[in-house]
Amino acid sequence: MCGICCSVSFSAEHFSKNLEEDLLYSLQRRGPNSGKQVLKSDVNYQCLFSGHVLHLRGVLTAQPVEDERGNVFLWNGEVFSGIKFEAEENDTQIMFNYLSSCMDESDILSLFSEVRGPWSFIYYQASTHYLWFGRDFFGRRSLLWHFSNLGKSFCLSSVGSQKSTVANQWQEVPASGIFRIDLKSTAISRCVILKLYPWKSVSKENVIDECVNRLSQISADLPTFVSVIANEAKLYLKKPIVPLNMILPQATLETQCRNTSNIPPTRETLQVFLTDGHTKKVVQQFIDVLSLAVKRRVLYLHRDENLIPNEVSKLCNRKANVAILFSGGIDSMVIATLADCHIPLDEPIDLLNVAFMSKDKISPTSFNKKRSKQKNYCEILSEEFSKNVAVNSPDDDNVPDRVTGRAGLKELQAVNPSRIWNFVEINVTLEELQKLRRTQICHLIQPLDTVLDDSIGCAVWFASRGTGCLVIQDEIKSYQSNAKIILTGIGADEQLAGYSRHRVRFQTLGLEGLNEEIAMELDRISSRNLGRDDRVIADHGKEARFPFLDENVVSFLNSLPIWEKANLTLPRGIGEKLILRLAAVELGLTASALLPKRAMQFGSRIAKMEKNNEKASDKCDRLQTISSENLSFKKGD
Repeated sequence: MCGICCSVSFSAEHFSKNLEEDLLYSLQRRGPNSGKQVLKSDVNYQCLFSGHVLHLRGVLTAQPVEDERGNVFLWNGEVFSGIKFEAEENDTQIMFNYLSSCMDESDILSLFSEVRGPWSFIYYQASTHYLWFGRDFFGRRSLLWHFSNLGKSFCLSSVGSQKSTVANQWQEVPASGIFRIDLKSTAISRCVILKLYPWKSVSKENVIDECVNRLSQISADLPTFVSVIANEAKLYLKKPIVPLNMILPQATLETQCRNTSNIPPTRETLQVFLTDGHTKKVVQQFIDVLSLAVKRRVLYLHRDENLIPNEVSKLCNRKANVAILFSGGIDSMVIATLADCHIPLDEPIDLLNVAFMSKDKISPTSFNKKRSKQKNYCEILSEEFSKNVAVNSPDDDNVPDRVTGRAGLKELQAVNPSRIWNFVEINVTLEELQKLRRTQICHLIQPLDTVLDDSIGCAVWFASRGTGCLVIQDEIKSYQSNAKIILTGIGADEQLAGYSRHRVRFQTLGLEGLNEEIAMELDRISSRNLGRDDRVIADHGKEARFPFLDENVVSFLNSLPIWEKANLTLPRGIGEKLILRLAAVELGLTASALLPKRAMQFGSRIAKMEKNNEKASDKCDRLQTISSENLSFKKGD
């Protein structure tokens, strides 16, 4: 994870050797291990490059990197596969080496078409005066732009400025392809023209129409003095995933699917599905491809190789390198189970569980004393739980994700009792939420601005910070997770019909409508979720990794017909994300395989903290005011 920035000026009056202090501060939080700036000046323009590195693999490589020809490269990404590299090599240097050897624009596009993993980048080609930049197909890494002074300057950055005067000018660079700007031509003509090299599915014939529509969408959100055009050579990047299988079943299969509404939501029901040989094979293929995605995301980082396995004195002080955003729901449970298969056994795994309290912060309660009076949660579904809790109680037992999280912890301990599972109870008060939203989180969520963005952005920020408590044998200990890698289950609901809107769409328009909804989910995930989540998690000097959005996982799921992934004629807790639930059963999980989808804003109860009459899509007034508090508070944070 890195904080990357390039500030470009076409007018001498706007030349500067320094970034704004608050922007530099935010970039440094993303990359605490190294920071450097490079200034490139031409008679017509000036580029100030700033790179801040979170060191995770290979030799620490300070950014920006520059070669003898004056080319400059900023990279915020991870190469998990697609191009050749050794495990001990640094992917920033590898990517720059490849770029330096590219002879033309076609070579550059071929390179980025091959990379598998999340990325955003900025690349200055000195000989041509070109500035290339962009985000990966899913937009898993944040990159923002803003244009000012009628085209006399613009800026690209992983995160925006906190100053209210410019915050509303920052926009996410669309994950539509790679952009190129001719700096020399722009300086002379005073016209900002961005050329787009779009993603294209090789099998699709309507790429021209798609590109025209995309150009119109991008241009509509930019100032009038900025134009976005297609590149003249009609070159493109190859989409890293196969097209979504939109095939519909024969009438006989459709009828069979319609006769499943009375099937009970039990583990035995899921096991019946696995008696079918084809289904069992497909589920195992899914487990294999998802397991490999998790493996690549938990092994590419530094570890202390000198520790002797099972040496008790050292194990007690062993720190987790990997954490999981953990609600105890099906997505995080499967990710945790697969991570357990690949992370060294003598290494703990942090399970980050966040709960918002409307009253004074409550310390975690003991499992044994208090919960012995309650029914075992593995025996009830979350829907029953939500009916029976006392809504206004400040006790964290009334936070749904805390209850399912604790139950999930017990399941994981049963799957692997030898692993140290650090269940980190992160409790947030209203006062703390309001203070840190105002001073630290607000600008990270922007330019997104809805009530939903506020709820999820704040919840993810507090969860990924990892400041909480552990309850160990009736003793409460404060705990700070220092794991640099954070796994998240985002992408499962979008691909496997996990949201309630999928069920509504299916009920009104059938499988064809459901297919269209899922296609739309993947198309917009970069603008709705991933840039925001990257910014809030990276603010702690940590890196978000998304196994469900691994290119091979998405391609595998895209290749399946919809009825092998979900069956929404089945009740909640089985029908949505059916293939994932079957995988959970195969992996040895129990009650968590049947938990219905519960949105993070409700599971953590952040949605109950302030205004209860808001709609998720409303603009959030809490995000409209950027704090002007000085940086002395932050530097002491």
